[in-house]
Order: sequence, then C-alpha cells, then structure tokens
Amino acid sequence: MNAVAQPGWERRPNPLLRPVLVLNASYEPINICAARRALVLVLKGVARAEEIGERMLHSSRADFSVPSVIRLLEYRRIPHRTRALSRKNVLLRDHGTCQYCGRAPGSAELTLDHVVPRSRGGKSTWENLVACCHHCNHRKGDQAPEAAGMKLLREPRPFNLHTSRHLLRMMGRGDDQWRKYLFY
Repeated sequence: MNAVAQPGWERRPNPLLRPVLVLNASYEPINICAARRALVLVLKGVARAEEIGERMLHSSRADFSVPSVIRLLEYRRIPHRTRALSRKNVLLRDHGTCQYCGRAPGSAELTLDHVVPRSRGGKSTWENLVACCHHCNHRKGDQAPEAAGMKLLREPRPFNLHTSRHLLRMMGRGDDQWRKYLFY
C-alpha cells in the first residue's frame, strides 16, 4: 500500500540534531555539538547562548530557542588531542576528494589507499593513507604512485589542531551566525 503525502506533512530535519558551535570562555571555537547537548549545557548553567537560531522547541511547560552558538562560562583547557585514525577522519582531512584525480564522488564512492602498499611494507598511518576513488585505486593497484604513473595532489599529513580548526571554518560557511567566531 502506497502512502500519499499530505500537504504540510513534509519531513523536517530534527532541530535537536542541528549542529551548534561551542566556544570556550575566551570565545575560541573548540567543538561542534548537537543542539540537544547545547540546550542541556545552557539549562545546567555551564554555557550561555551567544547566537540563537530560527527554530523553537516547545514543551508542555516552556518554549526554548535553539542556539546556534554557545559559549562555556568557565575556561576549559583543551589538551592537544590527535584525531583517531579512521576512514571518516581520512576522508575529512582529504575533503572527500580523490588524492590522485581530484574528483569528489561522495564518501560512499571513495576508498582508502595505502600510498606505499601494505604488501610492500606500507603501514596504516596518517602519512600513508589517502582518499581514493575506485577507478584510481584499481589503476594504481599494488604499486607505488610513481610506478603507476600517478601523482598525489597533496602530501598526506596527520590530522592536527590546525586541520580541525580549518574544518570548523568550512562547516561554518553555511551558517552566517558562526562566521564572526571562526577567525577567517
């Protein structure tokens, strides 16, 4: 049985899942969290809403504005953390782009390629893994890029604090309220 969509029943994104920029007490961007977590931090008195989005949440007792940017009320020292080596983080670092041909087919169509193949002693490290489309991965095969007549667009590097801040800036390009906090 096919359901017919009724007018006004279109699927709307859940406002509790909307990304919220988290600032340290010094206004330094330190994280992105879901609106639900941001509301909990504000209601507990741990953070203050700096920018309010257009959405409202309604409960039986109160109405809440969904924040777009929150600031922690006490400064938190954020230790230098390295990102876990994972497929998701390698794709983020490489901006979802094949590091050989430059195409961006979408994360489902990308693989991870060992620049120095594992069969030739290559390790699974930040410096040896790159995002790669299926075509380029098949073309390169079990060879070094030079032997396959291919060249990397960018030398693979570890995910560091600078990379994380760059990603915050990229994500903030779609939200005008974030721009003044992201140090363009």
